[in-house]
Amino acid sequence: MAKVEKKARSEGALSDERLRELFREMLLIRRFEEKVEERFRAGELPGFLHVAIGQEAVASGVMAGLEPDDTIMSTHRAHGHTLAKGTHPNAIMAELYGKTEGCSGGFGGSMHLYDVANGMLGANAVVGAGLPQVTGTALAYQFRKEDKVAVAFFGDGATNTGVFHEALNLAQLWKVPALFVLEMNGWAESTPMSQHLPITDLSQRAVAFGMHSIDVDGQDVEAVFTATKEAREYAASGKGPVFLNVRTYRLVGHYIGDPQVYRDKDELNELRETKDPIELLRARLELSDDEFEQLDTEVTAIVEESVAFAKAGTDPAPEDALKWVYA
Repeated sequence: MAKVEKKARSEGALSDERLRELFREMLLIRRFEEKVEERFRAGELPGFLHVAIGQEAVASGVMAGLEPDDTIMSTHRAHGHTLAKGTHPNAIMAELYGKTEGCSGGFGGSMHLYDVANGMLGANAVVGAGLPQVTGTALAYQFRKEDKVAVAFFGDGATNTGVFHEALNLAQLWKVPALFVLEMNGWAESTPMSQHLPITDLSQRAVAFGMHSIDVDGQDVEAVFTATKEAREYAASGKGPVFLNVRTYRLVGHYIGDPQVYRDKDELNELRETKDPIELLRARLELSDDEFEQLDTEVTAIVEESVAFAKAGTDPAPEDALKWVYA
């Protein structure tokens, strides 16, 4: 029978120095997404935009627990994952501006970021679409006997799709080295869990396939790191894939401009005051106002530089509009 582990708050898995590094990274993700929202509202960014404010500890914690050669696939909410995986902010911002200097050459935009050189195999606007691709990627690693794992990020709503069940079924059947990371924020776009799920513990969906599952607090970056490291060791050892049920909070709307009429405003304000992963880690590290301001100034300068880099970038040539289109 599959085993479900409940991970409490981790203590002492990371040094204060490493936690400070992760704090800086989480703050960079936050400031990057805030700037992206600002520029989108100003009409400078094309397309549609989703941010993951409130979920930064998931991106940073998972990437910290992986090895450099491991690969990931993300969702339409991919900025934080891509930054934490190692893609330079300049390359991501240029991509959002549709410039050829972007990490996807200007072809992807916000919802289709990819940076294969850094192990980011792609974001996807189709709900759950990365799950079967990660199963296939992990199968390739297994065939090649490579010490690598493939990681899929997805949200609550994706657990209702057919490809979710197909991907997990095959991954467990073949015992591939994959991690399935559910960013469980309680919403499927604007639909609460109570209206689209018959269960409250989504770990049970992995148990149905006999898959090892770990439940973890997604607002605690150290706990996410510890769970990911354990999950990676399990999957890489040949025991099979792992389902990471990461309980997190989306502190913003589904998309930029979402009026969030479906959410209780008092509850949302309380979550922002009590569940912000950056503020929680700041309190744990006991960062002084001066220390925080120094870090904030550093990451803000990086973000501002990325905007300048993007604006000075190269627009794609019209004749390349259909490049890489095969059907």
